[in-house]
Amino acid sequence: MLLCVGLVCVLLLSAQAVNRAEYDYYKYHPMEEIVSWMSAMVNDYPDVVTMMDYGRTVENRTISLLKVGVQTPGKKKKAVWMDCGIHAREWIAPAFCQYFVSQILQSYKSDSLMKQMMENMDFYVTPVFNVDGYVYSWKDNTTRLWRKNRSPGPAGCSCYGTDLNRNFDANWGTIGVSSDCCSNIYCGSAPMSEPETQFLTYFVGSRKEDFLCYLTIHSYGQLLLVPYGHPNFTASNYNELMEVGLGAAQAVEKVHGMKYRVGSSPDILYPNSGSSRDWAHLQGIPLSYTFELRDNGTFGFKLPEDQIQASCEEAYSGALHIITYAHHKTFSCAVSTTASTCTMITLMLMLGL
Repeated sequence: MLLCVGLVCVLLLSAQAVNRAEYDYYKYHPMEEIVSWMSAMVNDYPDVVTMMDYGRTVENRTISLLKVGVQTPGKKKKAVWMDCGIHAREWIAPAFCQYFVSQILQSYKSDSLMKQMMENMDFYVTPVFNVDGYVYSWKDNTTRLWRKNRSPGPAGCSCYGTDLNRNFDANWGTIGVSSDCCSNIYCGSAPMSEPETQFLTYFVGSRKEDFLCYLTIHSYGQLLLVPYGHPNFTASNYNELMEVGLGAAQAVEKVHGMKYRVGSSPDILYPNSGSSRDWAHLQGIPLSYTFELRDNGTFGFKLPEDQIQASCEEAYSGALHIITYAHHKTFSCAVSTTASTCTMITLMLMLGL
């Protein structure tokens, strides 16, 4: 099914189009199966997919991503960042990252817009960022709702784990965090105290001029959050972030009727500091968003598998709206002859015209 919202056309592949005999995108997978799937993507699409190991966890597991893009020798490409699973219990997030990769790979040969975007941009997708925490959440029913990583607490603390999404160097430790190492929102002993955040910030930070957008996928709440988590700070391009975010929410709603709210975390959720979204925006990555996927609390972090497909389809539409906007703003403006033409293009994209 082809769904169009303004300039964005989304190819929603039916369940029958997905080769579910090999891999079921509509169930949750433990870490070892996700790693095998990543290798399979490289084997199945060797011309456009590369697996990159860019870090190690506290428990010495590998943090890997898939780099997806058409090889264009000699061409300086832009990039899109997406990570899932920073909080271990949010299983729908890694499911979405896998779905997202499968969709762009299945559509780029037949969808001229996706092909163009993959020629101009590389997609860096980390299916599971908090690998240790995710593995631990699969241990048994008592660990299913584990949120943090698995770093030992400071001296005198018997608890484990730092909330990685409170550990980034973005107004660290100022609001919406806890200094109690047993808390779910313990921000760590210092900004970037955790190896996971250190590796991500080095990888992205060393390429920050390439990234057009930074999408970090969470659950739950059906929200699209813009910087910043601290109520005393407002993003310099707040109006653009809101306009593009509202367009993404409209794209989401057109798929299955699900409504997403858009705004900064203090405005529509709660204040916080030290998030990866805020850090990315502070690095100069202009379009930085947090997706909070289904639902609104009926099932919470234990979203049933029979909702995976619909949740992924609608979120894919929203993410693609943002990515398409970033692509067209960059590459359409690059070939426009006047500033006024570029401004008009940008306004049309923001409004979905």
